[in-house]
Amino acid sequence: MTDFGGAAQSWSLVAFCSVVTLTLLLCVVTGPDRDDLDEFYTGYRFLSPLRNGLAIAGDYISAATVLTVGGIIALCGYDGVVLALSTLLSLLLLMFLLAEPLHHTGRFTMGDALGRRMPGRAVRITACAVTLASLLPMMVVQLAGVGQLLAYVLGFTDSSMRTGCIVGAGTLMITYAAIGGMRGTALIQILKTVILLGSGLIVAALILHTFGWSPRTLFQSAARNSGAGEKYLRYGLQFRDGKYRALDMVSTQCAIVLGGACLPHVTMRMYTAGNARQVRRAMSWAVSAVALFVAVMTIVAVGATALIGGKTIAAADPRGSTAYLLGARAAFGPDLSRAESLLFTTVTTAIFLTLLASVASMTLACANSLAHDIAARSDTPPLREMALARLAALAVGIPVILLAVIAQHRSLQPLAILSFCLGASAIAPALVYSLFWRRYTRAGLLCTLIGGTVSVLVLMTGTTLVSGTPQSAFPEADFNWFPFTTTALVSVPAGFLSGLLGTVLSGRKAKRRERNRYEAIEPVLLAGPSRPKNG
Repeated sequence: MTDFGGAAQSWSLVAFCSVVTLTLLLCVVTGPDRDDLDEFYTGYRFLSPLRNGLAIAGDYISAATVLTVGGIIALCGYDGVVLALSTLLSLLLLMFLLAEPLHHTGRFTMGDALGRRMPGRAVRITACAVTLASLLPMMVVQLAGVGQLLAYVLGFTDSSMRTGCIVGAGTLMITYAAIGGMRGTALIQILKTVILLGSGLIVAALILHTFGWSPRTLFQSAARNSGAGEKYLRYGLQFRDGKYRALDMVSTQCAIVLGGACLPHVTMRMYTAGNARQVRRAMSWAVSAVALFVAVMTIVAVGATALIGGKTIAAADPRGSTAYLLGARAAFGPDLSRAESLLFTTVTTAIFLTLLASVASMTLACANSLAHDIAARSDTPPLREMALARLAALAVGIPVILLAVIAQHRSLQPLAILSFCLGASAIAPALVYSLFWRRYTRAGLLCTLIGGTVSVLVLMTGTTLVSGTPQSAFPEADFNWFPFTTTALVSVPAGFLSGLLGTVLSGRKAKRRERNRYEAIEPVLLAGPSRPKNG
């Protein structure tokens, strides 16, 4: 029931090639004009609220969501469902707290949003460094996932084939970002979201039909086949080996909620809307799409456990990253008809497109920050800045490809968690303070970004994700000294405290100057610019 041989493999290979051809064509056709910076960075705000909302949802529904969270749902039940709901809560936080202020104050990058309040070269350089630090680990995870997915679905056993898939996908991500810009990557995200939701709804309906359209029966069957019994339906299974299970769970939820809302490739979508009303409508569509997918993913992952058992899922991958695929395959029964092969191929294609779209958006965010915040000056010609952005995509992409090739045989969960923790501990405090605290100073901002980042990097080395267990990135070593799986419970307060101390120690003159500057931009922050932003 979990064999991906025969017609399914052939159809999947054809579908993957077709998707690559189609997305490349989209990027070429919709690519920006040679000298139009607004079109490259924001797609000239051409997206309607519906399409922008689907693109935002696409950024949220990353490979980490589909593969990692789906695996936790399948193996740990209740804990995984709570983790999936945290993703939705993160989007709600962005919608109600940050979306409109970011749209009003930002232009192209996170450095623009922070520099609007506190101009200066140091702010932009630090913002760019944090952008790269928070997104590069996630890009490595997504790119290595392409090799794992293709090897699993298409039956590749040779390590060189996996490496070739990673290099090929990395070349595609650089091409998408360099040629398509914001408009091209947005269209790929929209296509990915539609295919993922459409195929997922069909699979979820088949699974519910198998269990008499009763979610209760589905979860009870999953609990029986999970190997954990009733514990599958209660909290704590994911952190059962930890000393502080409840605090560990809180720390993970904090990282997902705060980090997911503030990662730069997500916040850059706020700059692509034409006005505040379009931002609100786009976020409403995004919340609806993500909520629907969370429900679909939960049914498919739990269905995988109910139909084939937790042991089979863990045997395929100890972290359950193939659970979504296994659930989709099991939903069709032991033998696939031609129509069922086509439907299953749509599922695998959707996941493949998810990997490509996510890493392309992150590449674009990193390239934009390098070009706009560091390389370009105020008097740089638009044509030169666009060339710098495209070169930056290459400069970002090549190291990521090399790192993905090197790390593909190790556990990549620490890198995914690292990205979320950096978003929660450095970027979230910086944005909240910059947008809502009148007395916040430049020194406080730099302390927030640097202090939050350093605390995460130091604490992460002591978690069990890095060493100390067979599932760690370095299972042969044991330098585990931090009691929690994620750093957020300590690093998030450290980020906020660093900003507070940096501001307090800045002196009265600096705080008075920053308060006056905040009062000058407060009308823009609350109500938006008096006229549309055209450049």
